[in-house]
Amino acid sequence: MMERMRQVGRFRLAVGLAVGAAALCALGQNRSLLTVTPVTYLYPEQVTVAAGRPSPVTLHFQIAQGLHINSHTPSDDYLIATTLTIPTGSGVRLVNADYPPGSDLTLAMDPKTHLSVYTGEFAIEAQIVAQAGNHLVEGQLRYQACDKSQCLPPKTIPVAIE
Repeated sequence: MMERMRQVGRFRLAVGLAVGAAALCALGQNRSLLTVTPVTYLYPEQVTVAAGRPSPVTLHFQIAQGLHINSHTPSDDYLIATTLTIPTGSGVRLVNADYPPGSDLTLAMDPKTHLSVYTGEFAIEAQIVAQAGNHLVEGQLRYQACDKSQCLPPKTIPVAIE
């Protein structure tokens, strides 16, 4: 019985090492995808808004060439939507965010599936309400970037609004 448990343990270790080695090889082959910054927050970094009233703020983002991210309304529930949030207690409240419509993307490996994605530059039209005073708001944009054959893990980037 003990010998059987040792064999199973060695088998699991061997499988784990093989999977790890394959993952490292894949990372090495896709090193350029891992080193690229998928989404960059462009502007505005500083805005002036009237205290206590909803004010429009347009937030601009750039997606790296060759990549796409799911839109705010992805085509399937299991896909990660692009979302903007502002933490509570920051002196600024996100009242509404209007996201652009996604573009239709079909991948060669699955031509029957149509994805709703953003590519290139896109903007989110936000409505914020600020308390009186100066505030440095650290909003967040959550997204998942992909190329035509693979997706990176979901990521959240800071969206600074002063």
